[in-house]
Amino acid sequence: MGKIVLVTGGSRGIGAAVCRLAARDGWDVALTYRERVEAAERVAEDVRALGRRVLVMRCDITDPRAVAAAFDQTASELGYVEALVSNAGVIHKAQPLACVPIDEIRRVIETDLVAHIVCNREAVRRMARSRGGRGGVIVNISSMASELKGAGGFVPYACAKAGVDVLTEGLGKEVAAEGIRVNGLRPGLIDTDMQEDTGVPERIQRFGPTVPLGRAGRPEEVAEAVVWLLSDKASYVAATVFNVSGAR
Repeated sequence: MGKIVLVTGGSRGIGAAVCRLAARDGWDVALTYRERVEAAERVAEDVRALGRRVLVMRCDITDPRAVAAAFDQTASELGYVEALVSNAGVIHKAQPLACVPIDEIRRVIETDLVAHIVCNREAVRRMARSRGGRGGVIVNISSMASELKGAGGFVPYACAKAGVDVLTEGLGKEVAAEGIRVNGLRPGLIDTDMQEDTGVPERIQRFGPTVPLGRAGRPEEVAEAVVWLLSDKASYVAATVFNVSGAR
């Protein structure tokens, strides 16, 4: 039996890389997806190939009941959920705020902020020592958009991610005495297929060279930071948000 981590949005990009590297480091993995079942199963195959157990669940993280059910199913089939990587998210097409439809603003805030709050809440309900838990670790995936304030047409997305940063630091202070370490990461420009959702053609090729390190990042480079935060090597790190951004 290994340690168990629940990764939301584990079918692609940073989430998929986290699943693979967590399995490499001895974690059993529960991963959620919303639409990409084939991609999720490919990640699961990689986890199994590393000798770890894996659970794949379809989950709409904007539905609190579905989030609670994902935690319950993981606990039932794999065991005590020691870690949560709250990663699933969306992005809107780059455009001035005045042009973003209100339904799109609501979709982004619900997915990129409210759902993270709900996932963190469910994790704490199960991990807190005062509630019968054994403690645990939460890693929230934010974005450098929160630091850059959405420059380039991403104000709603940046607002949501800034909220995730507050969630990480505030909750991290609130539950440290419960044996729960809450930390976060702000990835910069990362080469994932999520870039296609921005509506900016060849965004990686265009903006990668403008990063001080001279290139976009890889999902695995973010995932390495995540699995470090999950590990005992980061045992004294809590209520902190790190940039993984190539000095951007």
